[in-house]
Amino acid sequence: MTMDVIAYCVKCREKRTMSQPEAVYTANGTPGTQGICSVCGTKMFKMGRTPAHNHVSPPDPATLKSRKKAAKAKSRKGKLVIVESPAKARTVSKFLGKGYTVKASVGHIRDLLRSQLSVDVDNGFIPKYRVPNEKRGVVKELKSAVANAEEVYLATDPDREGEAIAWHLIEAADIDQDRAKRVVFHEITKDAVTEAFAHPRGIDMKRVDAQQARRILDRLVGYQLSPLLWRKVRSRTSAGRVQSVALRLIVEREQEIADFNPAEYWSLEADLAKTEKEAPQASLAERQFQAKLTRVQGERIELKSEAETRAIVAELEKSIYVVEEVKKSERRRRPAAPFTTSTLQQEASRRLGFGARKTMQVAQQLYEGIELDGEGTAGLITYMRTDSANVSPQAQQEARGFIAERYGQEMLPPEPPVYTAKSKSAQEAHEAIRPTSVWREPERMKTYLSRDQQRLYTLIWQRFVASQMEYAVYDTISVAVAAGLEPPTDGPWAYRLRASGSRVRFKGFLTVYEESRDEDAEPDTTEGVILPELSEGEPIDLIRLLPEQHFTQPPPRYTEASLVKALEEYDIGRPSTYAPIISTIQQRGYVENFEKRLYPTELGEIVNELLVEYFPDIINVQFTSQMEDDLDRIARGELDWVPVLSEFYAPFSKDVAHAEAHMPEVDVADQPTGELCEKCGHPMVLKFGRYGKFEACSNFPECRNARPHLVKLGIACPNCGGELVERRTKKGRVFYGCANYPECEWSSWKRPLPAPCPHCQGMLVQKNRDWAQCLNCEEQVELNQLPETEPTEPELTVA
Repeated sequence: MTMDVIAYCVKCREKRTMSQPEAVYTANGTPGTQGICSVCGTKMFKMGRTPAHNHVSPPDPATLKSRKKAAKAKSRKGKLVIVESPAKARTVSKFLGKGYTVKASVGHIRDLLRSQLSVDVDNGFIPKYRVPNEKRGVVKELKSAVANAEEVYLATDPDREGEAIAWHLIEAADIDQDRAKRVVFHEITKDAVTEAFAHPRGIDMKRVDAQQARRILDRLVGYQLSPLLWRKVRSRTSAGRVQSVALRLIVEREQEIADFNPAEYWSLEADLAKTEKEAPQASLAERQFQAKLTRVQGERIELKSEAETRAIVAELEKSIYVVEEVKKSERRRRPAAPFTTSTLQQEASRRLGFGARKTMQVAQQLYEGIELDGEGTAGLITYMRTDSANVSPQAQQEARGFIAERYGQEMLPPEPPVYTAKSKSAQEAHEAIRPTSVWREPERMKTYLSRDQQRLYTLIWQRFVASQMEYAVYDTISVAVAAGLEPPTDGPWAYRLRASGSRVRFKGFLTVYEESRDEDAEPDTTEGVILPELSEGEPIDLIRLLPEQHFTQPPPRYTEASLVKALEEYDIGRPSTYAPIISTIQQRGYVENFEKRLYPTELGEIVNELLVEYFPDIINVQFTSQMEDDLDRIARGELDWVPVLSEFYAPFSKDVAHAEAHMPEVDVADQPTGELCEKCGHPMVLKFGRYGKFEACSNFPECRNARPHLVKLGIACPNCGGELVERRTKKGRVFYGCANYPECEWSSWKRPLPAPCPHCQGMLVQKNRDWAQCLNCEEQVELNQLPETEPTEPELTVA
């Protein structure tokens, strides 16, 4: 280098001419000149490019990048763990201890854009993801934490949704693939978390692809059908691949009920008794039993008219009765399997009155962790979104030890029971919903849990413990009674009646828990029925005959529990989707929940009719079930997700174009409330907005009067005589209050009943499914003992 270079000498403390200058590049690729001070010989360096650098080769970019990466990696310390929720983060953090930093993503941190389709249907269905505005702060914080961490563990939930969240975190938070480690645990306990962190793995892209395919599929359907409904029906309507099929089930059930023609039929039972001669010491009540007519002249009988029944009654009144056959046997009853998501939602609905959404919210709290004295925070149940009935061997052994100690060795089956899920697509690698430790008995947990948490935890604990116990054993007896004007000389007796009874000999699992019956299931008329000791050939006395008229009944409307059961049976949706499906069709105003039954609204029926007519290949059970199967196959690596979407989208896009051109516009009229606007005198009508129903003046926009819609109960307020109405808290919990609020502040969490208390004429409220309680004298009354009142018709039309 021939030119003079002036640089600052740290020893001379002033600028000097550099001797022996040499053009160089620093380790990070920055050009500079190095040499020595011409006065004192101290080493000198000056940043900046000079002409001499034209003859010096700069460092290779790849080498620079690796140097930077190595330097950055050297500066990183500690281990970062990312989970979905703050509650889960707190629990996991306590188990991991020092050296780990646990952060929460607060759910998904990346999604399709809300303002557009965000799917390139012409180029392999490439999705367009972005970080929502409300998550940018979270992502910025996560990026900073990732940059400083030596290792990053993605501990999101163990289902496909959790796998997809982990993948989105890698993409959005700039996590290097070699630092990203996936850990999965089905329960948030110290042992489970420690085991998971000892065996990390990579992201399962097959499961991510399955979730991504579902998300894109739902976006294609929702973002093309919903705008169509806005134009053809009304704004704020929507359609979805799964929710619309659930709506179809409810609408078609309602149509079945409307089309049902009841048919008359009769039953004939007889009060019979062992003769006084055969049991001289027994009272009539001890000798008596009831039998049902089953055969006439050896053939099964169906009584279809009163005349036919009366003719048989007339002959039976003159007949003799003899015990023809006595069969005694043993029946073993197996306990129900531990809960899956579906069965938990069904049982919580029947026993606790919880909706599907509430069940999952409370279960999430129990899963993520509860603060316990002496133990810190611990998850009380395993992961609550599962369709598997499997139980780990460790959990079974712990349960067997607990059962033997608490209930005795005789309550244990010889081998731990094995349960299989009813769903054909169940992910058997998962576990059923169970307590993380059976030693945490519900009564011990009571002080740490809210009322709802306690009730749901008790249900889960009892169901699991019972599932690991011995069968219940019943002694059963079946008696055939022959009747006729005289004994037959050849062939069967003219009439045959049958009586059955059973009683528990060994309680087994019933000591802890018995599964509740479906709301619409036929009651077991034999359980607990004890028949007198009878022998074949013994004569029997007739006390009286009990002919009864019946009419066939239409299929029952769905409850939330029975709809969940139907969705699982038809293979519609997956455990994580049942609650959102039911919530969505109610929020959209397509379905109303009245007295725990789901009724389609006028709007729901119109939307369903249009969708079924113009999209019959999409809005049906078979297609939805097949698509779920395809998504499962994608998750197993048997199918590629892009061809699956291509096969769906080609015919679907044609159906959309056809519907756009031919679907008629439908006017859904506003429903009058029967009241006048207090401001202008015009009729008030029901409308449906973003937050549900409200009442507005029909003279809009001239009059902008609006008010909340109150569901009236047709019952007078016990405080002021005003109308009692159904209200909701900010969190959506239903309660009952006076329409004259705030002048009258009467309210009740329990539903008021129209019948007065038979003891003091006070206000009765429904305490549970079987009992009412008086608010005045606090006496309890069986609901079936109350006088019948005209039921209030639900409002089924939503504007």
